[in-house]
Amino acid sequence: MDIPLNLVPNPTDEQRHEMLRESLSAVGRSEDYENIINALRPPDDIKFIAPLGELRGIRIGIIGGGLAGLTAAYELRKLGAQITIHEANMERIGGRVYTHYFDSERKYYGEFGAMRFPVSHETTWHYINLFNLGTRSLTSPRRNNFYYVHNTRLRTTESVQDILYPLFNLTERERNTPWPELHDYAFNYILEQMAPNVRLELLSILTVYSQEIEALMYMSIREALEYLDLSQEAISLISGINSPNGATLDISYDEVLQQEYTMDFINTYQMDGGNTNLPLAFYNSFTAEDLEQYYSIPTDMLGTVEYRAGHYVNGIFKTNNGKVTLRYNTEPNGKDTLEVYDYIICCIPFSSLRTVEIKPYFSNIKMQSILELNYINAMKTNFLCNQRFWEMDTPFGNMIGGISFTDLPIQSIIYPPDHNLCMWEGACSPEEPGVLLASYNLNQNANRVANMEEVRRFEFIKQNVEEVHGLPRGYLNSIIADYKTVAWYNEPYLRGALAYTLPGQKRTFAYIMKQPEFEQRVYFAGEHISNKHGWMQGSLQTGKAAANELALYHYTRFRR
Repeated sequence: MDIPLNLVPNPTDEQRHEMLRESLSAVGRSEDYENIINALRPPDDIKFIAPLGELRGIRIGIIGGGLAGLTAAYELRKLGAQITIHEANMERIGGRVYTHYFDSERKYYGEFGAMRFPVSHETTWHYINLFNLGTRSLTSPRRNNFYYVHNTRLRTTESVQDILYPLFNLTERERNTPWPELHDYAFNYILEQMAPNVRLELLSILTVYSQEIEALMYMSIREALEYLDLSQEAISLISGINSPNGATLDISYDEVLQQEYTMDFINTYQMDGGNTNLPLAFYNSFTAEDLEQYYSIPTDMLGTVEYRAGHYVNGIFKTNNGKVTLRYNTEPNGKDTLEVYDYIICCIPFSSLRTVEIKPYFSNIKMQSILELNYINAMKTNFLCNQRFWEMDTPFGNMIGGISFTDLPIQSIIYPPDHNLCMWEGACSPEEPGVLLASYNLNQNANRVANMEEVRRFEFIKQNVEEVHGLPRGYLNSIIADYKTVAWYNEPYLRGALAYTLPGQKRTFAYIMKQPEFEQRVYFAGEHISNKHGWMQGSLQTGKAAANELALYHYTRFRR
């Protein structure tokens, strides 16, 4: 039996592109394929921006050792630069890519940060292929997860219209619209009315936008649904079933549309062994003895990268000689140290940059964006289970992979994908241990659950999971062997899960946020200044772009 295309592990570029074309064709947007691929592809190789050796002897400081900072360092090294990465976290590498391993053999793990990437994210796949990392599909071979909404449980294969609609005071038009059409109307209708070149603006950071896009930038999700003449009861229904969007109704509607535009939640993948393997691959490339596996450049032409963990940057200062000074310490009450660089790339989120002393100030609008840019919270709790109750042949099981959605505070439950290919590659037993993402919630849901006392929070999440599956209270007591929770507002060096703009913020700030400061000496990278908030794609693409921009400036300013 052949494995379906969207379940193929380690897809080739051709297979990925075929999946994207099929998905776009299914929604009548085949003409968007080239625009999406071009907008998300990696920037040009830095070797085509400036000659090899161009940055030899140039000292570059990078603030933040997440994917954006690692990417910028990897690329700048090709031109001979002397690079130092200042990363505050002593415990791990990768920023908001965070894989936790429950066992010493690294067999059972959960993702607490970036956990997936779609086939359309070209820059992400560029680096996955570069480092030869394995991938596996998150697409479930069985589409029978749960909805648990309004104290009512149903499988995703059952009729929302028959079971859930009667629980809401819908208008006659809403009652007569099947659920797939109602949901599509809420989140795709406006997108489908746009011309292809207008839709492309959703992935663009411009000074001027078309009237259609600009209007959407000033609407929250709730306001857009009201504009579509959906009743408040319909909005409540949609919010319960599509609980991630329901948790972020105050967020700008264009954030949703740009994800729908590029099919971000269809044909998604993750890396074998954990997504942390990507930041580790960058790090290993800095320290490896055999550099030819990472760079197609003579090793004597390469620069150096020093990764300094535990370096908390608390000051950025412009000097009189055209250089930039960073101030940092290695202990909360420790002595500050000053270090001078020719260039800086700032890759920490603006939620962290807000508490860094900056003298003189960056441009006024840049400083305002650092103050205002909205970050939402996300909380994830992973359960290490000694058996996979969700896979058992029972009314509460029969699920392999996929996601259950609920209007309970846990918001969503995500089932591990490591058994997705069992029907093709051999039997898997539900008696095996597995890691269940028991709660993945956003915004106010995350704030409220994360701030419970730990013991109460664990009991609350466990009982919510039992409720969604129709399990008796206490059923999971003997099944959960270990657990861990991460709430991103509470991570001291990050202070937020992802940038998610409020209405008007993209229009006001996005272009300015990308611009260099201190007369082209300070550059910026990270998901927050990208066209893909919250995705590895945004960090990787902007990290590469910032390296190119710095190299181009230096080459044209000092060498030509």
